[in-house]
Amino acid sequence: MTQSSGRSGQPVLPALLGLGQRGLGQRAGGPHQTERYRDRRRRTLPAGVLRLPTIGIDIGGTKVVAGVVSGEGVIVEQLRADTPDKSKSPKVVEDVIVELVLELADRHDVHAVGIGAAGWVDSDRSRVLFAPHLNWRDEPLREALSDRLKFPVVVENDANAAAWAEWRFGAGRGEDLVVMITLGTGIGGAVVRQGYVDRGRYGLAGEFGHMQVVPGGHRCPCGNRGCWEQYSSGNALVREARELAAAESPVAQPLLARVGGEVSAITGPLVTEAARAGDPMAVELLHDIGSWLGIGLANLAAALDPGRFVIGGGVSAAGDLLLAPAQETFRRTLTGRGFRPEAQIVPAALGNEAGLIGAADLARAVARRFRTVKRSRAER
Repeated sequence: MTQSSGRSGQPVLPALLGLGQRGLGQRAGGPHQTERYRDRRRRTLPAGVLRLPTIGIDIGGTKVVAGVVSGEGVIVEQLRADTPDKSKSPKVVEDVIVELVLELADRHDVHAVGIGAAGWVDSDRSRVLFAPHLNWRDEPLREALSDRLKFPVVVENDANAAAWAEWRFGAGRGEDLVVMITLGTGIGGAVVRQGYVDRGRYGLAGEFGHMQVVPGGHRCPCGNRGCWEQYSSGNALVREARELAAAESPVAQPLLARVGGEVSAITGPLVTEAARAGDPMAVELLHDIGSWLGIGLANLAAALDPGRFVIGGGVSAAGDLLLAPAQETFRRTLTGRGFRPEAQIVPAALGNEAGLIGAADLARAVARRFRTVKRSRAER
């Protein structure tokens, strides 16, 4: 007989395992228990649960990606669909998620669903408080999807999910305190500390992109000025390149030639491609972005003292063109430089699939064994 999570979507297995309602990736005790939680996952979950396949969902501004993920972090099958226009109701996006999950569940014996959402998720991992690309405001996503799917559901911020995946299976393995920075349109971030995702008191930790680094600087969509992501992100890279091109600067001519003189056609990947080909201006722009990255990392090191920074997101595809100046500036601006250990700065290992893998793995704590039956199709 299929076990259901009920209308509330609250998991049963974590309670049985002594995890409480917060589940995997959340510390249950105080600071004196940190040693106990170093390998918390394997001490808490039975081997059978660790092997259960689960589904991870990565919701972005343009696409929804769903994948069945094994207990080893391997994607067995993956599907994707376009994200409906953000002016539509949240239910339209939920319909897409349900369709993808049910299609995968028809072919795989899955046991839970993890949702990685680009937005603010509450501390209970049930509601999306704010998702600018989806027009969601205080959306009870876990309850809505649990009721329709009859699976246990976990909702997580996408950067938190990606950081968890890198800590479990990627570039963060073996390190007790990992800070992940995702460089895309803006800057996302997350902290994995002693085997749990540090979500903060209200679930909103990791918004490093909105640290103010230049008082009175560039206006940020968040409403403030001088946020870090205005100087070290895909948007910052494109803004600087287009401003030089629009001013008809001689140094921008090779880049303009690549786009037939259309300033609006200049993109971040195009700048990276030009830099790899040796375009001096493109190299300089990535150096500037990397230097600002290093400054922000030095600030985070002063506050958090991590052992490793993992750098992901689309802009990180520039590799050493970005990371070399970041490391140089980090060492030059680090508080106590020369008298303290330095955190490693490494590229992410799992690429764009990190959020999906992490969401699925975090859901594994609330997975429970279902009998192999065809699940009834949910109402759409």
